[in-house]
Order: sequence, then structure tokens, then C-alpha cells
Amino acid sequence: MTKDAIINARVESRLKIKVDQIFNILGLSPTEAITLFYKQVELNQGLPFAVKVPNKLTKKSIEQSEAGKGLKKFSSKADLYTDLGI
Repeated sequence: MTKDAIINARVESRLKIKVDQIFNILGLSPTEAITLFYKQVELNQGLPFAVKVPNKLTKKSIEQSEAGKGLKKFSSKADLYTDLGI
């Protein structure tokens, strides 16, 4: 099929840079990645992943995390695992 449709979208430049790096590792161009996404939407007749509204606890946790509240910092993975009881 002839590729004759154009998609224009604006995203944050930081996001584009990070995602383009991931696409590069995967060997995909942004156009190929968008085409892949569109094909998955067509195949699934919807988004190819779950989109949910977070519950109250999750929303509160996200807000606290973004505000830097209640976060634990560890100097090593070993310290993290110890805290988790692993």
C-alpha cells in the first residue's frame, strides 16, 4: 500500500530524545514505531495496553512520590534488598 498519510504530533523534547534512543536500540525509526503502534491498535481494536484511572491509594502514592515525600534512598542494591527482606 502507498504510504500517503501524514501524522503531526508535538511531544516534549526530553521525551522524544529518550524514546528515539530506545527506538535506535530496537532498530526502529520513529515512523516504523508509529506504524507498529497503529497496526497493534488495528489488530486489538483498541490500545494494545491497559489504560486505567489510578485508584485513590495509587493516585496519592504518585502525588507523594512526585513531591519527594515518603521516599527511601539506598546507597546500594544490597541495602535495598535488605530493606525489602530479600
